[in-house]
Amino acid sequence: MLSNRFLLAVCLALLCGRPCDAQSPKPSTDSAQPAKTQGKTAKSKQKPDASDAFFLSAAVSRLKIDISPPELTKLRENQRAYVRCDVLENDKIVYRSVGIKLKGAAGSFREFDDRPALTLNVDRFNKDQSFHDLEKIHLNNSVQDESYLNELLCAELCQKIGIPAPRVTHARVWLNGRDVGLYVVKEGFDKRFLKRHFADPNGNLYDGGFLQDVDVDLEKDSGTGPDDRSDLHALKEACTEVDPEIRWQRMVTVLNVDRFIDFMALELMTGHWDGYTLQKNNYRLYFDPQTKKANFFPHGMDQMFGDPAASILDRPGCIVSSAVMDNPEWRKRYRARLRQLLPLFAPPDKLHARVDAQFQRLLPVLKEMGDEPANAFTERINELKQRLKDRAENLTEQVERPEPGPLEFAETGFANLAGWYGASESEDAVHEEVELVGPRQAYAIQCGPSAVCVASWRRKVLLGQGRYQFQASAKAENVVAQMDEKGSGVGLRISGANRTESLIGTSDWKPLKFDFEITVPIQEVELVAEIRATAGQVWFDKSSLRLKRLPDAP
Repeated sequence: MLSNRFLLAVCLALLCGRPCDAQSPKPSTDSAQPAKTQGKTAKSKQKPDASDAFFLSAAVSRLKIDISPPELTKLRENQRAYVRCDVLENDKIVYRSVGIKLKGAAGSFREFDDRPALTLNVDRFNKDQSFHDLEKIHLNNSVQDESYLNELLCAELCQKIGIPAPRVTHARVWLNGRDVGLYVVKEGFDKRFLKRHFADPNGNLYDGGFLQDVDVDLEKDSGTGPDDRSDLHALKEACTEVDPEIRWQRMVTVLNVDRFIDFMALELMTGHWDGYTLQKNNYRLYFDPQTKKANFFPHGMDQMFGDPAASILDRPGCIVSSAVMDNPEWRKRYRARLRQLLPLFAPPDKLHARVDAQFQRLLPVLKEMGDEPANAFTERINELKQRLKDRAENLTEQVERPEPGPLEFAETGFANLAGWYGASESEDAVHEEVELVGPRQAYAIQCGPSAVCVASWRRKVLLGQGRYQFQASAKAENVVAQMDEKGSGVGLRISGANRTESLIGTSDWKPLKFDFEITVPIQEVELVAEIRATAGQVWFDKSSLRLKRLPDAP
């Protein structure tokens, strides 16, 4: 019988583009292995099953999906609800009454008659049925990744350093006789997935949803843990505890910190701009019953390596990542892990070899579909290899940069701030940079007709321990305040804080201010000049947006 060590050797060999040795592998000395401080790995001792061969196979499966007219009518009426279908694999194996529904967010969702992304739940209506020992698979249309490889490459990188991530392969798909092309096949986040990575798969598994952080009651996908989300609330409360020493003590009891540092490092190194670390998006969260600690899983890794110069040193603003980065010791661990993980990316030879192997595997399938898809695929592969090369060079340079220092203030105690960017929770709010009479330059926000306007101009700053005052001069016109715990009307604050000062109605230029304190040696904060209103317009004088360092409290 195959051993787990053998399977690990196979996975590592595939990632490195080398044939594997059937002998039991020697203990690795690779610097990119999980940090020893993580303690016992979360992977369970589950025996190999048919899913291993499926994901390791060089063959590209052919899946022909048939949905009867009555079931198709149901699907059109509710595209996110499961209906029944039959699946024919490689013209040999038939799976009856498979659950199928459409999936995807704003960027990847397609209607059924287009090229939809799909979820197949094989045992939804037939509990005795599985697909290569899998309960659920996702068929991603890869419309945002025409190389078809981002998800596979990044999942393998995660697996290599001990971050649980769904396995990935490919299939050519037909939908009711219509050829819809090459798809990326992903393992589902189900109990079988959890069994592969944790000794106890019965903990609570949460879906991060769309742009939701851990301060939201996330959807619970599975688990026999508390239904009141007290585990999720405990994580949020620990990360937002005001006293930093108490905060960090509480965090180590509810978060697998070392694994999260790895998770965060890999998200940033792969340029996962739409993941949890940067965007509070595309993630799953599992509370291991044995440790009672939260573990983050990556998701939606199709738009990767897009910006070769993406920063790995900026301090992210999401609740958990911000709390980890604000701890000086954990920040040092993070910087150390960047150096240890760098060989996964630089030089890019191993990633290039993996890309080349997959290119040779997938090109015949694309050629079957026609010259145009094959040529486009070849171009995208060349672009991907160039981005990997550029990213390797950039990461090498960034890893050697000194730690960013806090904002410097003039002798007067002031620091003027440029480079503000617009942000909005309202679809119809309008941000503009304008010139007014004076001459005076301003950042403007106009409320839209929806009568729900929560919009702002923002700027991140790195600050040392101390007391500060955020200042600006603002002018309002017909501002009708919207009541909100964070504040109403026009005002200033820092992200995560509430304000009491409010500018409403119509007024000429008035000074605004917001006082706050940094209680840790260094912390990144996001300054917010905002409007929370149902109607109106506001202008913030560009030259007045500044930060003042206040004297230390007695």
